[in-house]
Amino acid sequence: MMLRIKRVPTVVSNFQKEEVGESGQFGAGCGRNCIRHCCLPGSKLPLYAFKRLNKVDNEKDLVGLEKKEAPVEFLDSLLLGEWEDRMQKGLFRYDVTACETKVIPGKYGFIAQLNEGRHLKKRPTEFRVDKVLQPFDENKFNFTKVGQEEVIFQFEPSEDDDVHFFPNAPIDADNSPSVVAINVSPIEYGHVLLIPHVLECLPQRIDHGSLLLALHMAVEAANPYFRLGYNSLGAFATINHLHFQAYYLAVPFPIEKAPTKKVTSTRNGVKISDVLNYPVRCLVFEGGESIENLSNVISDCCICLQENNIPFNVLIADSGRRVFLFPQCYAEKQALGEVSAELLDTQVNPAVWEISGHMVLKRKEDYEGASEENAYKLLAEVSLSKERFQEVKTLMFEAIGSIISETERVGDSLLEKPDIIPPQEDVEDALNKGSHPALVPV
Repeated sequence: MMLRIKRVPTVVSNFQKEEVGESGQFGAGCGRNCIRHCCLPGSKLPLYAFKRLNKVDNEKDLVGLEKKEAPVEFLDSLLLGEWEDRMQKGLFRYDVTACETKVIPGKYGFIAQLNEGRHLKKRPTEFRVDKVLQPFDENKFNFTKVGQEEVIFQFEPSEDDDVHFFPNAPIDADNSPSVVAINVSPIEYGHVLLIPHVLECLPQRIDHGSLLLALHMAVEAANPYFRLGYNSLGAFATINHLHFQAYYLAVPFPIEKAPTKKVTSTRNGVKISDVLNYPVRCLVFEGGESIENLSNVISDCCICLQENNIPFNVLIADSGRRVFLFPQCYAEKQALGEVSAELLDTQVNPAVWEISGHMVLKRKEDYEGASEENAYKLLAEVSLSKERFQEVKTLMFEAIGSIISETERVGDSLLEKPDIIPPQEDVEDALNKGSHPALVPV
């Protein structure tokens, strides 16, 4: 039996079409200034070439604090500056900076946002949720159809040992560049999409190169309030074209504050821990002798989940130092009719941002009545059972050749807390002032 749920498609581009009959085949000079071969000849976009990080000797190297000064400030001047430029040009469907946001009282500090702009009355489409790996379909919307004005820069590894910025670089169609584009239905300030090798039309599945690229973007941003997220098919990815999401929110996510318990370490020093006292069972990865070591371990786990048809979400936090991996089952429960009507009525799809504690609410009544109990109830439905989570962990550890240590006990010295957690009043003050910088240089 195929499991499907009725979903309202998320609009991420002004060029997105939902008509069933649209073939997506444009002739030469389609008139949309897209990034397909019909419009690419002669096109140029800014290019940020990042330095590959090979050996990581200490934490400062990993977050990029000891690198040679870049020719352009990646986060403020380039990413957020170009995002603001697109906002001033009216490319977004609504002003996300006007959305109400608050911290929900309680021990977790869940963040609630009222984002009515994402809840638009459109014809629902069917979405299959029982297959994590599905072939790319060029007849459906994909990111080659976006307009070039929605793409803010190319993001590629440097050919030497330095960072470079080219404000007007040709698009090399033969080498299928990775690009960063705006999300026209943003969740937060600076909401963008990282699309690896956009012209290769890869389906939504993680591989070693794509996750490493996402980690490099987190390192270049060098700001713990800029996170990247990934949703697999079956875990509320809405477009089957490989992409990561990212945005800036100047408060800690609840998942980042949760205590952890070390489970095991790999031979190259990547530490894997359980996250404790959180409604969604998950793992967190950190450390390693290099950023590539860290990326490879996480990629191997994601590939294992994909091949075993287990939906999952990924959060890249702390400027690439910590990565959370959430196997989940909400869409499957939803398709089987096992989710309560009360939760379904909210129309909240618990993807990576909601699971991490940033609850994007579509109805004013849900925002005004937001409580820790309601947020916890939703996320608890996302989580695998204790027994199933243990089975999934065993699958992943077998895939990476790691053995669970038998020495860990809750409450012993291996129970850890994040390094620095701002006081609650600082979090609320940041939200009151707005989650984005007062001024972004351009």
